[in-house]
Amino acid sequence: MDVKKAFLNGFVEEEIYMDQLEGFSVVGEEQKVCDLQRSIYGLKQASRSWNIHFDEVIRGYDFVKNDFVPCVYEKVSGSSVVFLVLYVDDILLIGNNIKMLGDTKAWLCTQFSIKDLVNTILKYLRRTKDVFLVYGGKLILEGFSNASFQSDDDDVKSQSKFVFKLNGGVVARKSSKQDTKVDSTTEAEYIAALEAAKEAVWMKNYIQELGVVPSIAEPVVVFCDNNWAIAQEKEPRSHHRSKHILRRYQLLREMVGRGHVRMDRVSSSENTADSLRKPLSQIAHAQHLGKMGLRNHHMEASSGLVGMTGIPSSDNARLVLGLEEPWQPHTHDAVA
Repeated sequence: MDVKKAFLNGFVEEEIYMDQLEGFSVVGEEQKVCDLQRSIYGLKQASRSWNIHFDEVIRGYDFVKNDFVPCVYEKVSGSSVVFLVLYVDDILLIGNNIKMLGDTKAWLCTQFSIKDLVNTILKYLRRTKDVFLVYGGKLILEGFSNASFQSDDDDVKSQSKFVFKLNGGVVARKSSKQDTKVDSTTEAEYIAALEAAKEAVWMKNYIQELGVVPSIAEPVVVFCDNNWAIAQEKEPRSHHRSKHILRRYQLLREMVGRGHVRMDRVSSSENTADSLRKPLSQIAHAQHLGKMGLRNHHMEASSGLVGMTGIPSSDNARLVLGLEEPWQPHTHDAVA
């Protein structure tokens, strides 16, 4: 749903004056200015004023704000629950009780001018009906971290990447340039592992607040394909490859020590984060997409080769990509 003219709902806390609008000035008092009482578009604080007003209104309907994600609200009534997600002026309602969802939507319409955006969602679903994420697996949060060493030719900075999966599908992923230059692959991997660990701690706290994943009480496992980065986190030593690493990157060791995360080894070919940056073959890329839970239902169903929850093989991976047929060797591929 979309809140129409959302920023006009907020109230101004500061003293703000504006000139009288042309054509709306008071005759004989054109030299006077207006004392602004309500928020308008163009004010620096317009979005904040709207958010404060919305927060006050929604709390009055017994919604509770999430401490870790302030744009998420929750309302519980017995076994029924409704989650409300606010993104600027767009609202998403999720719940397990249709009547409770309907009542919440009807109440929102009495508080704000609301436009239903379900048609936009349906259009998106229609355009992407053959490619989608499939969830259905272990209800355990696990992450994968990786780094591309000096991938930027201009400033020779490296790239950090991470992917987090829950219930068989990806729930978070990021690829970003590191803010400092490094002189070894191992250092780049260590920094990337820290970024993944920070995301893991945030997700752990957020999911614990929701209370829907019992296993989140255990340390979140973050997989890395660099032996040195894992060894440095588990048993720090003074070494020529690590003694210069900035102190702020040693936060990873502290997170592990507190039991928030655990670093484990994974082979490079099984590291799902590889697909976010590293140039891969079509087959390898499609296999990683399959591990993230991404499926091309039309291609898989027509081929009959892959189950909806299976990881595609090298042949089947071509179908995830939308290629017409599994790979077959050409005559010039043969070796005498």
